[in-house]
Amino acid sequence: MAQIRTYTRPMQGWWRRNPYFVRYMIREGSSVFLAAYAVILLVGLYRLTQGEDAYEGWRAALASPWSILFHWLALATVGYHAYTWWKVAPKTAPDLRIGGRPFPEVLITAGGCAATVAASVLLYAIVRWM
Repeated sequence: MAQIRTYTRPMQGWWRRNPYFVRYMIREGSSVFLAAYAVILLVGLYRLTQGEDAYEGWRAALASPWSILFHWLALATVGYHAYTWWKVAPKTAPDLRIGGRPFPEVLITAGGCAATVAASVLLYAIVRWM
């Protein structure tokens, strides 16, 4: 008697077969940099509670070449994450109409990206000023 086997869909590498899913996985993977950066900031807050010497040691560690490289990578990946977030925003937003015509999706994406860049520059300026 023949043994009956059910079909098992191969799952290994499923996301690499479709460019849409590759971009999706890169976007989701970029959140790892954001989480790591949050941990770095929490360590800084903890060092701040330990006194000036501990805090200055943490700041000195941030000036190392590896730390600077990490921060540039984090900036790039979080920037990509923000861009893809704003790219999806028009599809998830309520139907926006002006004068009965749909609001162009490209303007929503561009406006969100511009707001993100403006807020980043403003925060950078405030931190540098302090």
